[in-house]
Amino acid sequence: MKKTILAMSAAAALLMTGCGGSEAEATAPEKAAPAEHAEAAHHEKHWNYEENGPAHWEEFSKTCGTGHHQSPINIIPGKTVSMNHQYDLTLNEDVDSMASIIDNGHSIKVTPKKSGTITLHGEKFKLLQFHFHGKSEHTVDGKRYDMVMHMVHQNPETKQLAVVAVFFKEGKENPILDKVIHNVGGEADIDPQNLLPKDTVDYYHYIGSLTTPPCSENVQWYLLKEPVEASKEQIDAFRKYYVDNERPVQELYDRHVESN
Repeated sequence: MKKTILAMSAAAALLMTGCGGSEAEATAPEKAAPAEHAEAAHHEKHWNYEENGPAHWEEFSKTCGTGHHQSPINIIPGKTVSMNHQYDLTLNEDVDSMASIIDNGHSIKVTPKKSGTITLHGEKFKLLQFHFHGKSEHTVDGKRYDMVMHMVHQNPETKQLAVVAVFFKEGKENPILDKVIHNVGGEADIDPQNLLPKDTVDYYHYIGSLTTPPCSENVQWYLLKEPVEASKEQIDAFRKYYVDNERPVQELYDRHVESN
């Protein structure tokens, strides 16, 4: 993969100003730099997954190297704690909408024109976009899933981010993924609800960070336990774009992973 990141997340930028830091998670790597900075950006080096990969991300944001609440992490199911029900997750993603689908330089990103929401501790977070990694960034008992989707949400009042991760495993063909992969550079009619597993009430939760620079912290992470299926051909199609766009797992430090 010879792609260089020329974009920073609009959501991440908001988080930097609103929460004292900056996903892809950032996790939400997304929109082109402002025009007034375009020429300067052209001559600067940028983070990526190769020569300026994760080992060098501290050069782009100190938080990537010094933060103690970083993502992704390895989840050990036997070492989780009971869910704090103040942070129970309610998904309201059933919104059919046209969505733009682009290769943004480090992932395939889908941005719906009309968005669903999730509700956490009584507050609504709007779906900004979702994107895919050729392998899961988080691991469970040290194992990566075949692919992952990160659904990036933001609280419109506080600007805090919350990310819902959906794991994929090799299996049956997924018709919604076909819509995505066959319309890169265009638009498609997509309902994000159709990309979720049947079980959306069992998940892991912890507080982490964006998984790309600026690696800003205070991001609410929810990882659905039940994976969904995608065919080998579909996984291979995504990996033709990106197969190694995942950050290594980070230290847990003083955090606890909750499970319901």
